[in-house]
Amino acid sequence: MPVMHRQHPVLKTRSYRSWAVLLIGLTLVACGKDRFEKQPDELLVGILDDPVFYQPASATGDESGFEFDLLEDFAASLNKKLRVVTARNPKKLQDLLRHRTIDFVAGLPAQQDPQLLYTTPLREARPLIVQHADTLPIYDPAAMAGRVVEVLRGTVQEVALRQLQLFPPLVITTPRATNGIELLQRVAEFNSELAATDSLHLALAVNFYPDLIVAQELPGKVELTWAFRATDEDLRTQAEAFLDGARQNGTITELRDRYFGHLKRISPIGATRFIEDIHELLPRYRKTFQEAQRLTGVDWRLLAALSYQESKWDPLATSYTGVRGIMMLTEETADRLGVKNRLDPVESILAGARYLAELKRRLTDDVPDPDRLWLALAAYNLGMGHLNGARQFAVGMSRDPNSWYDMKKVLPLMARPEYYRRLKAGRARGGEAVILVENVRTFYDILVRFEAPLNQPLQIDLTMQ
Repeated sequence: MPVMHRQHPVLKTRSYRSWAVLLIGLTLVACGKDRFEKQPDELLVGILDDPVFYQPASATGDESGFEFDLLEDFAASLNKKLRVVTARNPKKLQDLLRHRTIDFVAGLPAQQDPQLLYTTPLREARPLIVQHADTLPIYDPAAMAGRVVEVLRGTVQEVALRQLQLFPPLVITTPRATNGIELLQRVAEFNSELAATDSLHLALAVNFYPDLIVAQELPGKVELTWAFRATDEDLRTQAEAFLDGARQNGTITELRDRYFGHLKRISPIGATRFIEDIHELLPRYRKTFQEAQRLTGVDWRLLAALSYQESKWDPLATSYTGVRGIMMLTEETADRLGVKNRLDPVESILAGARYLAELKRRLTDDVPDPDRLWLALAAYNLGMGHLNGARQFAVGMSRDPNSWYDMKKVLPLMARPEYYRRLKAGRARGGEAVILVENVRTFYDILVRFEAPLNQPLQIDLTMQ
């Protein structure tokens, strides 16, 4: 797991990895605590350093996330460049906003603060108290009396906890050097007894820590919004108009699917087994998956996730359709790739990686990432002929053939006669391809959480002092 830094905001930019920007970042650190030199063409926005909202740049890609992608579009609509400042709890972001350090905050829970203005909520969640499944269940709120509960500062959950009338009262602690997912990790690893969170964080965390369960629901609801100073009504109005347009044109729905549509595909039992297999089976094949990344450029953890979905990392796996091996290659594909023995895990992994990379290259240039990868994974299951046939159907149905969000609605239709009779390649189990892609996405998320990338990028700590 990565080493956690002290609780302070960190400057992030798209060109973060270049030395020029690193030097600029070091200059910003020297400017003083929580102060940022903002350029006239920049929009400086606070965001939680938390995968529910934001994922920082890494060896495998640029910054991304539900809120981040929306912010980039909003900044572009204002003819500005987005720059984000991250912090690990809402209270810190609220302080930066009030002190006029940043323009506004994205993903802040809506609260009746007279100093702030809020947009219409983007997402809603239920506030919860979470415990480990191996601890005694809590059947009613009174059973929590006197218990220690951890919660992030500045959240709706903190307010709800402090309003509970229990005797003896709850012992409420607010750890600073953690975010919403790490708060739940502490419960999963028995480092804390209870944590107050929300249903969005729990849905994401249960893939990594399947032993988490709901102890109690808290009153109220968590409404996540963009928050502005009361003096910035014009900027809030512009944001509200932008978000209203994003709701109407389907952008917000597509982003929800992009970042969270694959959640809950894997049961807690399935996630537990996968995590066990990461420890027990993956070490046998890790170096081969990594070698496959060196040859193809495809993240080894993605290849491992695909292999697990296909064979559960069983080199002798065989399906009723005749595909075999740890990457479940057809005989035709194996012959074309020069594989002599599909049951040899080294041959299979290297060939499967080459095949996936080839499928990505064969997609038209107008297919963006990450949809390009997800469509290539579907083609890995179906074949490129079937995928291209489905993409043609999508055009006729006024759906975007370059969007996984649209294509996963089209692919299951390929098992219906009125569609597959028009295909040169014939009938296809498009629904199975959708399941494969969504499961691979979940397995990949888990592997990213527990396994390091092949080449760790140079990291210079730009933490504000």
